[in-house]
Amino acid sequence: MTVTAIPLDGSVAPAGSAPAAEALKETRFVVPGISCAGCIAKIERGLAGTAAIKSARVRFSGKTLTVTHSAALTVPDLVARLAGLGFDAQPIAAAAAAGGGDRESAELLKRTAVAGFAAMNVMLLSVSIWSGAAEATRSLFHWLSALIAIPAIAYSGRPFFTSALSALRQRRMNMDLPIAVGLLLVTSMSLYETATHGPHAWFDGAVMLLFFLLAGRTLDRMVRRRAEDGVRSLVRQRANGARVRGADGALRWLPADELAPGMAMLVPAGERLAADGCVTDGIGLVDLSLLTGESRPVEARVGDTLPAGALALTGPLTLKITRAGDDDTIGEMSALMEAASQSKSAFVRLADRAAELYAPVVHILAALSFAGWFFAGAGAHQALLIATAVLIITCPCALGLAVPAAQVVACGRLMKAGILVKDGSALERLAGVRSVIFDKTGTLTRGQPVPQGLGALSPLERAALLGLSQASAHPLSAAISAQLQADETTPVIADDVREEPGEGVSGRVAGAAARLGKPRGHGSGTAVIFSLAGWPDRIIRFEDSLHTDAADTVAQLRSAGLNVSILSGDDSAAVERLSGALAVDGIAGARPAEKLAVIRDQQAAGRAVLMVGDGLNDSPALAAADASMAPGAASDVSQQAADIVYLGTGTRQVVEALRTARQTMRIVRQNIGLAILYNALAVPLAMAGFVTPLVAAVAMSLSSLLVVGNALRLGRAK
Repeated sequence: MTVTAIPLDGSVAPAGSAPAAEALKETRFVVPGISCAGCIAKIERGLAGTAAIKSARVRFSGKTLTVTHSAALTVPDLVARLAGLGFDAQPIAAAAAAGGGDRESAELLKRTAVAGFAAMNVMLLSVSIWSGAAEATRSLFHWLSALIAIPAIAYSGRPFFTSALSALRQRRMNMDLPIAVGLLLVTSMSLYETATHGPHAWFDGAVMLLFFLLAGRTLDRMVRRRAEDGVRSLVRQRANGARVRGADGALRWLPADELAPGMAMLVPAGERLAADGCVTDGIGLVDLSLLTGESRPVEARVGDTLPAGALALTGPLTLKITRAGDDDTIGEMSALMEAASQSKSAFVRLADRAAELYAPVVHILAALSFAGWFFAGAGAHQALLIATAVLIITCPCALGLAVPAAQVVACGRLMKAGILVKDGSALERLAGVRSVIFDKTGTLTRGQPVPQGLGALSPLERAALLGLSQASAHPLSAAISAQLQADETTPVIADDVREEPGEGVSGRVAGAAARLGKPRGHGSGTAVIFSLAGWPDRIIRFEDSLHTDAADTVAQLRSAGLNVSILSGDDSAAVERLSGALAVDGIAGARPAEKLAVIRDQQAAGRAVLMVGDGLNDSPALAAADASMAPGAASDVSQQAADIVYLGTGTRQVVEALRTARQTMRIVRQNIGLAILYNALAVPLAMAGFVTPLVAAVAMSLSSLLVVGNALRLGRAK
């Protein structure tokens, strides 16, 4: 067991910051038209090819674009360049204000519902046709099916048609192109067969195919929407503005986006800092849990630097602003989270690049089928039917459902155990972790200081201590008061009470002078001194107790072959005591950027990392880790940054989540095998002419049901 201390007095530059001489800016956009790897390559290569743009990075999971560019290049210039590449774009702030993301999700949900309703009704009509209806009845039912299916396909299929048309205009291909072609072909041929009183129409296959595709796209959008919420929650931790003292000494309130370095900012007790600043006047207690994750307040004096988002418990404090806006601590942490989440998109990009082959391969197979049968003498009608069947039967629904179907069942199982999975792909990453890193306070421990040794005090000392602690608003005084009240101690009311910020509270109890405050020369750790005239001084130490299941959780993780360690912003003494009790390594004094660096180092060494934390300071590390978990009592930002949130107290859910993730990946591998086997059998049959468009749609649906049925076994697994 080793404990490494990271000094807390250094500042860390924002990731990817450029020298001031380069005068570079970073602008983020929402680009809704991003749909595949071809879009990503077109945007990144198209923008990065100019001297004024240093880099362009697309984050597929959020459909966002981050551009590092010359300050001379304006946002309208960038929007125009993206338009020239065929993509509409909006700055993230404007998109968030417009609420476009919510509208997109709602639109997809409505289109999915329409397709599902149409599919059910058309299938009911098809049952009668399959049962051998007479020619007149069959023709009527075909027309009824057309009346239901064609409007539904026109409305619900719009996302695919629009995307395919946009790709053609830019002379490129995407996954939506063969889907759109297949839908149009099968609908047109069905309408032709209906008009000519033919025996077959395939409206049922078209709407069924559309419903499955839209359902998958809707789920994907919901997952991406959750991924975008983390940075928004973090930015809300900064105050909306601050009182600023002008050169004439007058105070005026300025919104956060108008604050600038050099301004004098006044922060009264109970308010958060709207920017980073250096204390120039005043002494007070400050809650720095935003930065350190520790609930214990610290004393702020002249010369100390405080971060944006810090909460002044006592005050007022006057600070000279050192960093504001996107450059302050909140902005830096937001940038760290954004950069960290970029790495996760590698999983999405890998899958999308594999799927990129789908469009050209499917078109080639369909074209070969049409040409082969046409030149073999089958005629244009029959050759087109076979080509359409190939387009439909090769729809990657089974392959597309192989992973999400298992994820949905696993998420339902975990929910029953009080574990909420926000991103199903996290289960894949969780199954492969080799290292587990725990934050200390609030994760392995309860996060509440507990006074030790109060039972050794005399009844009079306990009564006097309770009376004095009740007169103070300090969190440590509150902990003493709560402990003594729980022990049914009756207080002696304190008189002449005075509280000096950073020093303690004093007064008279039953006529005797008493003081409760900061000790000096009594070693490390959290402690206060209680002095009562006529009695020896008492040192009261505080400890943060372990969750009852923490030791068992660590033991189970280590027995599973995982490396377990502690990464905390607390002091070395506290971390050393905990790491010694659990027999694991520990790192103390780690700030957000330093926690992120530790994660990166382990990943560079080839170890996939699970991060478990609860504080705002843990959010960049949670976003950067291969998988991440946060307790239900964690900060809003940590819960947004984490892949998985578990309810209740303790850590036992970490083991359950890991066990379920490994079982899920076994099911996923089986599903992928089944999907590959389906395509290996179905595509040759379709090309050989043994499959009609209807049979192709049914086969596609059955293959989807097969992988879903296999995934349902996960719900019964133990």
